[in-house]
Amino acid sequence: MNNSIINFETPQNEPILGYKEGSKERIDLDKEIKRQSSLEVEIPLIIGGKEIRTGDTGKVVMPHDHSHVLATYHKAGDKEVQMAIKAAVEAHKEWSHLNWNVRASIMMKAAELIAHKYGAMMSASTMLGQSKNIFQAEIDAICEAIDFLRFNVTYANKIYQMQPRSAKNQINCLEYRALEGFVFAVSPFNFTAIASNLNMAPIMMGNTTVWKPATTSLLSNYYLMQVFKEAGVPEGVINYVPGKGSLIGRNVLASKDLAGIHFTGSNATFNQLWKGVGQNLSTYKSYPRLIGETGGKDYIFVHPSADVEEVAVNSVKGAFEYQGQKCSAASRMYVPKSLWKDIKEQMVSLTEKLKMGDVRDYDNYINAVIDKTSFDFIASYIDFAKSSDQETIITGGEYDDSVGYFVQPTIIETTNPHSKLMEEEIFGPVLTVFVYEDDKVEEALDLLDNTSPYGLTGSIFGRDRVELAKLKSRLQYTAGNFYINDKPSGAVVGMQPFGGSRASGTNDKAGGEFNLIRWVSPRTIKETLVPPTDYKYSYMK
Repeated sequence: MNNSIINFETPQNEPILGYKEGSKERIDLDKEIKRQSSLEVEIPLIIGGKEIRTGDTGKVVMPHDHSHVLATYHKAGDKEVQMAIKAAVEAHKEWSHLNWNVRASIMMKAAELIAHKYGAMMSASTMLGQSKNIFQAEIDAICEAIDFLRFNVTYANKIYQMQPRSAKNQINCLEYRALEGFVFAVSPFNFTAIASNLNMAPIMMGNTTVWKPATTSLLSNYYLMQVFKEAGVPEGVINYVPGKGSLIGRNVLASKDLAGIHFTGSNATFNQLWKGVGQNLSTYKSYPRLIGETGGKDYIFVHPSADVEEVAVNSVKGAFEYQGQKCSAASRMYVPKSLWKDIKEQMVSLTEKLKMGDVRDYDNYINAVIDKTSFDFIASYIDFAKSSDQETIITGGEYDDSVGYFVQPTIIETTNPHSKLMEEEIFGPVLTVFVYEDDKVEEALDLLDNTSPYGLTGSIFGRDRVELAKLKSRLQYTAGNFYINDKPSGAVVGMQPFGGSRASGTNDKAGGEFNLIRWVSPRTIKETLVPPTDYKYSYMK
């Protein structure tokens, strides 16, 4: 009999390792990169714990060396998606009723496995398959993945402790039921940790998932499945289903058992899923929970009181880390005329020092964008700038896909605050700057607020703290994650719960309690100890 009440203390964030030459983590990573570089892995579907090979296959390549094949993966068809749905619904029967401490122990074990036994595997697969340098892979595939797992246990503990008061002759409680049905998890290529959390947050609360991983992150996501299995996630609780998004989505949206969607990706895809749910509402047992983080057109606003060096360094980091392929990456910038000359000079100097190339050369700060489609899309915006009389490329502007999908970090100055370079999500290493007159701060703020439909992240720079307070208030709906004198990227689990509104998503804050509470359906239970035996009110007696 287990009647223990386990107290899960708030954890510390996983420390970021330095990977200095000769360190254990560096030696382990070097070996693992060489090992994985020499393999061509076969990636099956994993449904109900069983590996399934459909024979309809595709290739996983290194973005920085696209002739190098890392894996062959099998694609799901209609039959396999239906199998995954059935497996998730069946697994729900036991998983949702399991003592939550058992689920918590599985999360904690998965975190420990990534922290120690499989750290190098997760980092190397993310570097090779998603073209991240050592640092970007470390903070993602290891540290953030671990933090999500550990902090979610603490958040679940807090949620379960949220109980109503009881009164004389009655006992009241809230039972936090898992959603009735399965959760459809749709993960992006850019963060291995997000792929993990889109599944593990719902299952922490007793749900089961059908997982559609991004085709361009299949290698690290396949290894995640192995970690989950070793940690003790039962068969069918997570069902790994690579394949065509439209085919998988069509089957999922038609299922009466769809209970929720946990999504990170493009605004357009999330809108299609939302519309599909709306069209099928009469099909479902209950209203599906729709939780999504979509796109961004993230900004940096520079006040005339700002420090030039602070702005320059953080703008370059915020725009170009991981090739600008973060939902939070700086993509547009508003700079006062009085500071622009000095800021521009420093930003150009810093940007031109950034080495670009293969992730296996650790001196490379910039690596490849994820695939040919992304490469062509980003290049089209650079070409637009080259042909426009309103835009000036002040550094970068070159691209080459002969070996890998390489795009130079590019800074563009525009005279048109409503240029598509200022309005549309590019998701690449392109930062566009609009220079405003120092005495027109309010007008510049209006432009910032009304230019783009997104509201994910943003940052402001300045030394005048009173003015910064005014800016923070004025810009309250422009970003769900707002930064003062810092770049608009780099949210840490437990410190800056992540998410935005407007066209950037439902703002359910991954890395916080707000997200986990969406994956339960509370039931109020009242027990009367001694029921009444007379129907009359007291004044009638």
